[in-house]
Amino acid sequence: MDLEGVVRNHPIKKDSWKTLLTLAYQSLGVVYGDLSTSPLYVYKSTFAEDIHHSETNEEIYGVLSFVFWTLTLIPLVKYVFIVLRADDNGEGGTFALYSLLSRHARVSSLPNCQLADEELSEYTKDGVVSTSNSAFGSSLKSTLEKHRVLQKVLLILALIGTCMVIGDGVLTPAISVFSAVSGLELSMSKEQHRYVEVPVACVILIFLFALQHYGTHRVGFLFAPVVITWLFCISSIGVYNIFRWNRQVYQALSPYYMYKFLKKTQKGGWMSLGGILLCMTGSEAMFADLGHFSQLSIKIAFTFVVYPSLILAYMGQAAYLSEHHVIQSDYRIGFYESVPEKIRWPVLAIAILAAVVGSQAIITGTFSIIKQCSSLGCFPRVKIIHTSSKIHGQIYIPEINWTLMLLCLAVTIGFRDTKSMGNASGLAVITVMLVTTCLMSLVIVLCWHKSIFLAICFILFFGSIEALYFSASLIKFREGAWVPIALSFIFLVVMYVWHYGTFKKYEFDVQNKVSINWLLSLGPTLGIVRVRGIGLIHTELVSGIPAIFSHFVTNLPAFHQVVVFLCIKSVPVPHVGPEERFLVGRVGPKEYRLYRCIARYGYRDVHKDDIEFERDLVCSIAEFIRSERPECDVSLEKLEDDEKMTVVGTSSSNLDGIRMSVDDADFSEMASTSELQEIRPTEKPKKRVRFVVPESPQIDREAVEELQELMEAREAGMAFILGHSYVKAKRGSNLMKKLVINVGYDFLRRNFRGPTYALSIPHASTLEVGMVYHV
Repeated sequence: MDLEGVVRNHPIKKDSWKTLLTLAYQSLGVVYGDLSTSPLYVYKSTFAEDIHHSETNEEIYGVLSFVFWTLTLIPLVKYVFIVLRADDNGEGGTFALYSLLSRHARVSSLPNCQLADEELSEYTKDGVVSTSNSAFGSSLKSTLEKHRVLQKVLLILALIGTCMVIGDGVLTPAISVFSAVSGLELSMSKEQHRYVEVPVACVILIFLFALQHYGTHRVGFLFAPVVITWLFCISSIGVYNIFRWNRQVYQALSPYYMYKFLKKTQKGGWMSLGGILLCMTGSEAMFADLGHFSQLSIKIAFTFVVYPSLILAYMGQAAYLSEHHVIQSDYRIGFYESVPEKIRWPVLAIAILAAVVGSQAIITGTFSIIKQCSSLGCFPRVKIIHTSSKIHGQIYIPEINWTLMLLCLAVTIGFRDTKSMGNASGLAVITVMLVTTCLMSLVIVLCWHKSIFLAICFILFFGSIEALYFSASLIKFREGAWVPIALSFIFLVVMYVWHYGTFKKYEFDVQNKVSINWLLSLGPTLGIVRVRGIGLIHTELVSGIPAIFSHFVTNLPAFHQVVVFLCIKSVPVPHVGPEERFLVGRVGPKEYRLYRCIARYGYRDVHKDDIEFERDLVCSIAEFIRSERPECDVSLEKLEDDEKMTVVGTSSSNLDGIRMSVDDADFSEMASTSELQEIRPTEKPKKRVRFVVPESPQIDREAVEELQELMEAREAGMAFILGHSYVKAKRGSNLMKKLVINVGYDFLRRNFRGPTYALSIPHASTLEVGMVYHV
């Protein structure tokens, strides 16, 4: 399954207005489902305990003023006008910011980076390799590159933001569905409602997570209409309530009412900010889902549809509450109280659908960010299923899906009220925003090369607002805010332990590389029998000979005729074009038939299946042999020079290169053209493999013989040889390192997917050899 041909992003300059409006329409269902359902629970969470609705209306007007300015300053000003510009070649999110910074300052968490990676087209876009114009920017860049501690702090900061996003993937479905279902409270007594609300919410959540396996592409076309219908409902109800109950409610938009609110409520008002901040839940999705749309389409959808609809909805609720001070019970101060009685049931149905759409968006986003973490070496390997061959990014991760479902049900059953869920969700949301603000201040200096004064103004202005909300959420630690902290801590430990263990394993591989002199002393036969076939030795090394190869040669009586050291690595860019997929070079002299092939993928790229990958791999080696210049046959002293690597694209991207036909493929028509000639094996094998090679330029006789040998080896078959590593802390290590490596990393390695599964390698042709690594 090759999804590389799918359009991954939509360049703003090339979008027609029709395309732009279509993208804006589609973004409503994918990006704004969570944000649009926030009116269901904002007022209810705010007035839950800390403040009370009084006859003076100072509380409700103050809350409305806070909601208006919060929505204006954070989602509109910060995200729409500033943060969306900090995209990583069209991709957004916490890891996109980290990837952008790691390329500018070279602080990548990936251990096997190469200078050749900096020549990738997406690596050098938007002036990535340009130098900073300011002296402070240059000194900050050099400071980050010199001090490993600062690099770790930057990585941990990005991981904290990522973990909070995952925590939000647990909390958002719970509070959205629970708040939507809470509309049942107006049709039954409070005692009956307690026994109905939780079971109904749990059934909807189980149904939601059970559907993830089938993907959203079959029902995705319904998402935008549902959200648009919901936004139309809440804005229309808002306008109705304004004209029916209080036409002067617009005066509460003045910042003066925030001052009056805090002056009257004091500590209670400050603590109630933990409920008010829920009005911007889902704002981060505008940036995180940027890769599926364009900046302008997201800006249009929010500025002209979502933002005014939400403001009208909150004003309508405030207008209704300003004329209804005697409410039968506090739990009825929610959204549905302000809905006219005749349309409550239809609105309830639409609200539940909108909550499901909003929850679906955050669940899909959680899958996506875990895939990014896994690609960048910060999360154990997991099974990734692509649910759509047409829509890029539609993935499903079974282990994560069921884990999220269990945690979501536990939160729903454990809390059973909007107040505690709101406290938990609020802390997760505001922490992600604080992390984004911190990373953005670095982007302003290092990537945009702006003045340090602008970066300081940005972090002081937006950081102070978010810090105020953060403090109000953190004070609710015992009332539910401990949940995102606990979840994030667990995920952070898992991520850091995996990253640390992987890094130490790579360091061991680098320190124990086999010398080229040892290889040369064996001769072209490697001191053993060379049999027909291709042996693919998987390694994380991008240079040198892995120690496990000497283990094979020493213990096996025979080895393959052609040996390829295969490294499948991720690079800190969102996508690697098919034409830049492979780096191919030689290991040792030509007659040894040893090759190195590095397959490069971005953190948002889709890995091909094993059959197509094998074809591209063999064709890339064949193309390297054909295009290799005679002067590349360097002297023995330069055999370890790893700069002699050639960039080769996939067979589908390199139409002028070598192509391969296997078995029943009919190349009779192609062979008759004047531009192509066939190289055929001397004997007719069971599995026919043929290379189709361009006539011009002519290739020398040695290259023809080498291609003939590669073709015969491919006909005999391919074997994947993997080193099954057992990583142990070496003697004398401190207790913490022993716990991390011997217990934590070993547990994750045993209970998550191995490299065989992650690389889509056919198990029938796999040979695993165990090795113990003392790191």
